[in-house]
Amino acid sequence: MKYVDEYRDEAQARRYLEVLRRITSRPWSIMEICGGQTHTVVKAGIDHLIPDDVTLVHGPGCPVCVTPLELIDQALEIARRPDVIFTSFGDMIRVPGSGADLLSVKAEGADVRIVYSPLDAVKIAAANPDRRVVFFAVGFETTAPANAMSVVRARDLGLDNYSILSSHVLVPPAMEAILGAPDNLVQGFLAAGHVCAVMGYWEYGPIAEKYRIPVVVTGFEPVDLLQGITMAVAALEEGRHGVENQYSRAVTYEGNTRAQALIQQVFEVGDRKWRGIGEIPMSGLYLREEFAAFDAARRFEVAAITAQESPECIAGEILRGLKKPHDCPAFGVRCTPDRPLGAPMVSAEGACAAYYQYGRAR
Repeated sequence: MKYVDEYRDEAQARRYLEVLRRITSRPWSIMEICGGQTHTVVKAGIDHLIPDDVTLVHGPGCPVCVTPLELIDQALEIARRPDVIFTSFGDMIRVPGSGADLLSVKAEGADVRIVYSPLDAVKIAAANPDRRVVFFAVGFETTAPANAMSVVRARDLGLDNYSILSSHVLVPPAMEAILGAPDNLVQGFLAAGHVCAVMGYWEYGPIAEKYRIPVVVTGFEPVDLLQGITMAVAALEEGRHGVENQYSRAVTYEGNTRAQALIQQVFEVGDRKWRGIGEIPMSGLYLREEFAAFDAARRFEVAAITAQESPECIAGEILRGLKKPHDCPAFGVRCTPDRPLGAPMVSAEGACAAYYQYGRAR
């Protein structure tokens, strides 16, 4: 297939469903890592179309959702400063901190701007030499190359008024944390195609081997997901483990090596706290010491800020695949897009937002 609409073709989808029904002989639990995949699953009703014995659980693949609460509070502290222009992608604007979000801080008078690329933030810094410009660098490996490039570009231009507040997280350590937990339910993974477009899928082989599970690199359209689910179930039924690539039109084994080199040039790996989950060893990207001048947490001395999660929000259990959004007593009642308790209700990739948007009560 060559065109996107072919991956939304009903006849092709029915063919995969027929195969899936034929080969499924026992219960299986498969996690789609990516929040974008979760939205497709819920919007298209894929989880209701597949056999009852195949359960899809939603993973921590929404970078907005797993950004630590204290980092949101750090962003709010920085954004409130009168000499700061705080820039961010739009998906972070409504994410709740302890008592506010970036949109409400903007309403109070802070200079908070939505940009479509970190390089736009660099241009703003160049045009406003008397202001300090901060970009909220959130994401998985997918957005890390562009954020790294913004730092390199600012350095090359001599823009000492530019910095990033980094909250980059890595997929493989999160998979290991889920698989290694005593309450793990996951028997196979649909890996996020866009992450693998950057990183390839060479990192997943050792995980698949260690835990003897199938991992299928999967795209984001309905037929992509049905094919990926079918491949994962076929491997489980046959007792196979390893990595397969459904998303071959965009992903290669080695990935984008130039992008990987740029990430390694600017960032180094360290332990990172995930919102609702806790600290996962060696799961985050931090600016290397040679780029410390562009670290907003250091520049504005906000790293010591801590915060306490809402005890009512079960986002952590949802992000680990242990519960679904409708299992939360607050869902749609005390937690709505207008008054969210946690990030998954307002993120464009959040599982709770998907369930709410598409009227999914179960």
